[in-house]
Amino acid sequence: MNKKQIIETSTEIIGKIIADTDYELIDVEYVKEGPFMYLRVYLDKEGGITIDDCSSVSREFNKKLDELDFIDEQYYLEVSSPGIDRAFKKDSDYIKNINNEVEVRLFSHVEGMKLLKGILLEKNENDILIELGNKKVNIELKNISKINKAVELF
Repeated sequence: MNKKQIIETSTEIIGKIIADTDYELIDVEYVKEGPFMYLRVYLDKEGGITIDDCSSVSREFNKKLDELDFIDEQYYLEVSSPGIDRAFKKDSDYIKNINNEVEVRLFSHVEGMKLLKGILLEKNENDILIELGNKKVNIELKNISKINKAVELF
């Protein structure tokens, strides 16, 4: 199986495992880091995902992976929270964060900057609208390298 097929098959399996739970599948990655391959599953739920939640899903997913044995190479499995500063992956991530402060990293400059922090006002098919101070700025989705909810550290 190639990387895309591994991700698709894993996503399907995880979807079945969490179907009757309040967990939300955020993302599945199959990546090489140094000499090692990692199959990573990111879950969330209202109020936040716990270590026990991740462990429970990991045990069940690991059993299915062993049973189906569709990944030929050695890899490490990680099931975790995407973190407080997780990147938006789905339209629902944008919608949930309308009127929230977001950080937007860009491939090319907008308003002379490649890192913007502002209020997300709209998410359209091809762009977003954010408020920067007293200015409203449209940003094409294809120019966004990463967007996430702004995190205030105390």
